[in-house]
Amino acid sequence: MNDMIYPVAAIGVIAVVTWALRAVPFLLFGSRPLPKTVKYLGRVLPPAIMTVLVVYCLRNTALRYSPYGLPELAACVLVVVLQIIRRNMYVSIIAGTACYMILLRVL
Repeated sequence: MNDMIYPVAAIGVIAVVTWALRAVPFLLFGSRPLPKTVKYLGRVLPPAIMTVLVVYCLRNTALRYSPYGLPELAACVLVVVLQIIRRNMYVSIIAGTACYMILLRVL
């Protein structure tokens, strides 16, 4: 029983600190309007982060060797088309991943 006290206490401390780090800004600054800088970053950062993730994922694509990046290109096109048509992030990601995996095995 004594062996369980330390892990449970550690998890408890971690939970309290995590909650506090997320709750304190709302408790302190919740009633104030957002600064212009924060609004700007909230508008600009999501597309910038997505661009960085796409570049990171496609950085090792072998364009000189078969299948010449076809699975990656097809999956990216499918994700973009589905996002434009359906506007559902989950459908786009799942379909793009499935397309990529299938093409990787077939080609």
